[in-house]
Amino acid sequence: MRILLVEDEVRLTDALSCLLEKEKIHVDVANDGDAGLLFAEKQIYDVIVLDIMLPRKSGLDILKTIRKEGDSTPVLLLTARDAVEDRVAGLDLGADDYLVKPFATQELLARIRSLARRAGGGYNTGKLSIGNVEYDSRSYVMKVAGREFSLSAKEGQILEIFLKRPGLVFTREQIMDKIWGHDVDILISNVEVYIHNLRKKLKKGADIEIMTIRNVGYMLKER
Repeated sequence: MRILLVEDEVRLTDALSCLLEKEKIHVDVANDGDAGLLFAEKQIYDVIVLDIMLPRKSGLDILKTIRKEGDSTPVLLLTARDAVEDRVAGLDLGADDYLVKPFATQELLARIRSLARRAGGGYNTGKLSIGNVEYDSRSYVMKVAGREFSLSAKEGQILEIFLKRPGLVFTREQIMDKIWGHDVDILISNVEVYIHNLRKKLKKGADIEIMTIRNVGYMLKER
């Protein structure tokens, strides 16, 4: 699992990063709102943990922006105990959950895992569908207009990225990082091979396609 932690208290982010990494959760950290928004827009995360009170740009501003851009990544807000209006505003803007400071670290871990399970991030829990294409992440089976295709694990994981965020452009580097992780030496051509294989199957009657955005990456759109 990979999460983004946007929090301006450096000692807190250092402590949480160590804890999360021990739990095999990769963490990107941003200590102000501008950096947090940049991470959220450029990378792919299973969960975003977002403090509301941030320098330069508030957590609510970040949340509002990514939701307008079509990013449905689960967001957990960190709020002050007396900030009821902020919590309400955050939920109205599309936050999935909130946690009041100070909090127990085990509760934070539980909520992150719960949000990831709900969204299917890092867990094979259910089905995703757009148009006449349906993908079952538990069995790696894709149905195109009722016709079944067995996918490899990597094909399925790449397809999930696109099905969760149709209309958004993903670079090859983002896909590599999400599927293979930071520390693995993978050639960009590997991504292109899996995309090619997916396209061949989608051409069998699917009303969606994976488009190449020249010099950028790929995007899923309806035909």
